[in-house]
Amino acid sequence: MKIVFATNNLNKLKEVKALLPSIEIVSLQDIGCLEDIPETAKTLEGNAKIKADYVTEKFGYNCFADDTGLEVEALNAAPGVYSARYAGEPANSEKNMHKLLTELEFKDNRNAQFRTVIALNFNKKQFLFEGVCEGEILTEKYGKKGFGYDPIFSPSGFKTSFAEMTMTEKGVVSHRGKAIQKLIAFLSTYKY
Repeated sequence: MKIVFATNNLNKLKEVKALLPSIEIVSLQDIGCLEDIPETAKTLEGNAKIKADYVTEKFGYNCFADDTGLEVEALNAAPGVYSARYAGEPANSEKNMHKLLTELEFKDNRNAQFRTVIALNFNKKQFLFEGVCEGEILTEKYGKKGFGYDPIFSPSGFKTSFAEMTMTEKGVVSHRGKAIQKLIAFLSTYKY
């Protein structure tokens, strides 16, 4: 099976391909979609739908898209839908992490969760899948793997950051991994 993953984020593409080895994942670049699809919704669900609908309507492919947000309890679930550009334009992970660590500097509550929503446009129907990974924001960066906020996020039950885990280890417990597992389960039972 071939399906388009509506992202220009090469790190995300690599991570998802590793989680879906039985499905041929095609990138936006592979289908000639070189534009940045605007994410103008106020929710993760809304942004995932916008991206999936854009590809399906303009290119006619079965497609899935995701949006992910880091929701920090002490910051009323911020940065949430604005996670990628938390420190402003252009998106910059180092600046985002610095801003978040500064805002949490004198706060005891460091509970947070990553939440991913996947919108799948498949055979003219749309389906949504969600994955959540609870954990905490560390006081400094650890590890060199991963991307985004990975160096300062430690999932519950672990003493390491996402950036210290292999892609396989992270995929088992991560928000995106959980949402992808639901996507895989759906696709494996769907009647074509």
